[in-house]
Amino acid sequence: MTTLPQPESSDPHRARRMAESFGEDAVRYDRARPGYPDELIARVIDAGPGHDVLSVGCGTGIDARQFQAAGCHVLGVDPDARMAEFARRSGVEVEVAKFEDWTPAGRTFDAVVAAQAWHWVDPVAGAAKAAEVLRPKGILAVFAHVYMPPGPVGEAMTEVVRRVLPGSPLGAMPARDSTAIYGAMFAKFADGFRQAEAFAEPEQWRFDWERYYTRDEWLELMPTTGGLTRVPGDKLAEILDAIGAAVDKLGGGFTMPFTTLATAVTKAG
Repeated sequence: MTTLPQPESSDPHRARRMAESFGEDAVRYDRARPGYPDELIARVIDAGPGHDVLSVGCGTGIDARQFQAAGCHVLGVDPDARMAEFARRSGVEVEVAKFEDWTPAGRTFDAVVAAQAWHWVDPVAGAAKAAEVLRPKGILAVFAHVYMPPGPVGEAMTEVVRRVLPGSPLGAMPARDSTAIYGAMFAKFADGFRQAEAFAEPEQWRFDWERYYTRDEWLELMPTTGGLTRVPGDKLAEILDAIGAAVDKLGGGFTMPFTTLATAVTKAG
């Protein structure tokens, strides 16, 4: 199995250049990144005591808009002013700060969520901050997608990255199992929640779904992933050409199986 690029550091929240690189093309990011299962959004809302949501690392507001559509009032926090500005234009209220440093000013929430973002937060300090701002019985839920392209597409990416970006972890072989990568990441999240000593035992949620990608849609997504956000334009074009050729050999598109994993905890009441 292959996975989308992971941060090079074993402590991703310390890799600030990568963490704050996604805003280099916020428009593409918002257009290309997939949303989250409606069942997940509903489960988070049903598990909390109300409809006031804090979205940590909200980015362009993809998850925030889904919670708004479900009837919630959402405040976003993100360290990247470019992402925050896009989210504001889409109707999401956002404050610019790292979550660990953000000042809640006495505000509290029924749910704290982080969509594809909690690995950029210090797992212990972030859990403590979430406990501080959650109301009794409030829920902290962090979630992310696990997905893998078909073998020929993943192999083409590995080969071209090894050639164009020597030494990049994206060119490592053999490809690591994405389930194992994300399993370890979510276990670290759960340990951080436990250290906060304010929550019940973490729950693990899983949602399976799929989406069809055309060649152009897949190539639109690739530059929004962590390992490619800062690649120079000429090298990025060479990488995308090779990946696109692999998709062409599959008939110009493919169906991507997704698994959205979540770890959720309830604050003691």
